[in-house]
Amino acid sequence: MIRPRRMKRLELTVLSRDADAVIEYLGRRGVMHFSADREGIPPADESVHALEEAAHTHVKETIEKLKTGAAWLGVELPFEPEEDSVLPGEEEEIMAEKICGVVSVLREKEQKERGEKRKVEETLNEAKAFANLSAPFSDLDQLSYLTLRVGRLDPARQEDLRERLGDRAVIIPLGEGEDGGQGSRILAAASRKGRFALDSELRKVSFAPIAIPEGYQGVPGELLSGLEEKLEKTDADLLEIDREKQLMQKELGPSLRRLTASYLMSAAVEGLKVKLTATKNVYLLSGWTPRDEIASVVAGLEKLTDGRVAVRTYNPDEMTEVKEGREKVPVSLKHGAFVKGFEGVVFSYGAPLYGTVDPTPFVAFFFTVLFGIMFGDLGQGFVLFLAGLLAGRRGPKAFSSFRKYASPLVAVGISSMLMGLLNGEVFTNEELLVGPTRALTAFLFGKPADRILAIMPLAEKGGSVRKLFYFFGFTVAVGVILNSIGLMVNIVNHWFMKKYEEALFAKTGLAGLFLFWYAVFIAVRCLLGGRFEWFDFGGLLLPVVLVFFGPAIWRFIERERPILKQGLMVFIMEGFVEVLETASTFVSNTVSFLRVGAFALSHAVLSYIVFRFSEAIAGAGPAGGSAAVLIMVFGNTVIIVLEGMIVAIQVVRLQYYEFFSKFFTETGVAFAPFRFRKGANG
Repeated sequence: MIRPRRMKRLELTVLSRDADAVIEYLGRRGVMHFSADREGIPPADESVHALEEAAHTHVKETIEKLKTGAAWLGVELPFEPEEDSVLPGEEEEIMAEKICGVVSVLREKEQKERGEKRKVEETLNEAKAFANLSAPFSDLDQLSYLTLRVGRLDPARQEDLRERLGDRAVIIPLGEGEDGGQGSRILAAASRKGRFALDSELRKVSFAPIAIPEGYQGVPGELLSGLEEKLEKTDADLLEIDREKQLMQKELGPSLRRLTASYLMSAAVEGLKVKLTATKNVYLLSGWTPRDEIASVVAGLEKLTDGRVAVRTYNPDEMTEVKEGREKVPVSLKHGAFVKGFEGVVFSYGAPLYGTVDPTPFVAFFFTVLFGIMFGDLGQGFVLFLAGLLAGRRGPKAFSSFRKYASPLVAVGISSMLMGLLNGEVFTNEELLVGPTRALTAFLFGKPADRILAIMPLAEKGGSVRKLFYFFGFTVAVGVILNSIGLMVNIVNHWFMKKYEEALFAKTGLAGLFLFWYAVFIAVRCLLGGRFEWFDFGGLLLPVVLVFFGPAIWRFIERERPILKQGLMVFIMEGFVEVLETASTFVSNTVSFLRVGAFALSHAVLSYIVFRFSEAIAGAGPAGGSAAVLIMVFGNTVIIVLEGMIVAIQVVRLQYYEFFSKFFTETGVAFAPFRFRKGANG
């Protein structure tokens, strides 16, 4: 298609009970570009929006809970709804709460056990530091960072004490003593700064201190053994938690992924509903849809809602916002696999205006041709071709991230291979194709030749330097064609938009195109042996006059007064500058394509160096063959990766500055339909 798809404004009025199903349908189809509310449509009911905001918040909170639980379990979640995702209902809501609750309990249990282990380890390390200290036990409270309390406590109250102290102390059971007292013996250990809190909590649970024998030195062995037993038990508990965690990962992983995908879909639906015009009973969905999709979309919605949908459609020229320039109609391009791969080049510069010429087919063709001219090598082109196949839909998943470059890689790979056949290069080798080329040229032209196209200025009979100049002339001719197409696209675009002055009298309009073509005609005629004739003055002067006096001529045709809007002097200065800019732009835009020949030559020279260097190394001793292979591999890798990127950048630059600049005076809005999955086809 040479022009973008025709669009229509689609307005759907649906009942509140059907809103979710309708939005889900549109999200799966990916055919409606929602836009701002139109003037004249009543604002949304605030109470309805409040409910939608609350629902949207709840969905986002649920997604965060699912993500938190999945991250702890090590479950990888989807980033967008999947093909079989459905909007969550009551069953999914209950399941999500249950799963999040179970995971949260185990996660908190693990955190508690890890905190307990950390406390025990810290206490054990400090206790070991004083284990062999030759000082009375009663003095350790003053000499160390530990506060130790030994005594009896009813076992029923020991758990209560642990909860009261939390992370501030460690309670170590020491077993029953031989003194026959009531309760079990415990040893409480806390940091020095926590001793007051420890003593306070011990008094609250009726802790009965035990007197330490006078002169008892060091840290009691029971404390060390108790801490070690406690550490072992904590490790065992953590190991058991880890087993539960792994089992939970296997059992709950699929459910977590499915629920997350469903709630991501719900988040998209609720996020859209918040922005819609709505009342308690109905929702209004308004957006742009390709005209060729309207019939199937409406039929699907009527079937989905049993006819409970009101549909209105508008052409762009019926929309006040569009006519006044307050809203732009989104642009949707429909191409085959080859051209579609180059849409990114166009949209990286800007979206075309709706109703104008779609430049993507021209970009696809000239990008492929220019890249092949600058990167001609049969072997290296085959590598690019193979990379494109691997990045395609049927290629390995490891290359899926490069899928959007698949068709461009295949295209430039084929063009590079064709150019390689012409100049006789295979992975920089200049001899492999000599035999087949001689046979082919002898059959076609009656005279054998080593290569059809000789870019390198070798000392060859017949003067390959002259052929090189012909080659540079060919690249300039490609530039003339591309510049001409850009000018014609600009003329057609302005004519479609009814901007007739720019289409006829601008430097990129019909007058500028005639000046450019006539100047090229004179240049070609002179190169072929002709000369500048007297009538050439008229051929050049006429478009120059039209460019110079264009604004005044148009104001005269439109009967606008004054004819010289800014006065005579300003008019003369603007006209003079416009003519100079026109001439300099056309010259620079055309000469710029000499870089295509220059890069083709640099590629040939670099390939020549790699090939001759490896050839020279091959004969330098027993290891020469292996070294030559390494040089060939390294050299070709550098050329493919580094020079391939440079050539691609240069082609994009030529498209931007020499082609797009002719007609991309104003950019449009890309068609961005509401859809659940980024990779989904509309």
